[in-house]
Amino acid sequence: MQATDTDSGRAVYWGTGRRKNAIARVRLVPGTGQLIVNGKPGDLYFQFNPNYLSVAKAPLDTLGLENEYDIIVKAEGGGLTGQSDAVRLGVARALCQLDPENRPPLKTEGYLTRDPRAKERKKYGLHKARKAPQYSKR
Repeated sequence: MQATDTDSGRAVYWGTGRRKNAIARVRLVPGTGQLIVNGKPGDLYFQFNPNYLSVAKAPLDTLGLENEYDIIVKAEGGGLTGQSDAVRLGVARALCQLDPENRPPLKTEGYLTRDPRAKERKKYGLHKARKAPQYSKR
């Protein structure tokens, strides 16, 4: 869904990404390639970890648009790994709204696939999901 920013008249593209318990609401705005997460610069939010930053910006790098759009994110839940993967999915979905021609290259890279893995629940009689109490022979 394309919306128009009321104060500047620029086109804004939305995408929502999820991973584990993390949710990222992503806005793509024409700009200079900045990443802003929860009001902070992306490198500060992701603790200057180049892995998290490259994961979050990967869809833009694939399409060669890394300096064309600013990424503004509201992220909540989970940890930094889940949030960076959620940002990646949100950016990819927003890029599909921007131009349907972007979909095939993003699909082949796997950026439009939601990672379904989540924490397994704890079962009764066990310490964790699968960790059993110590076995005593006698």
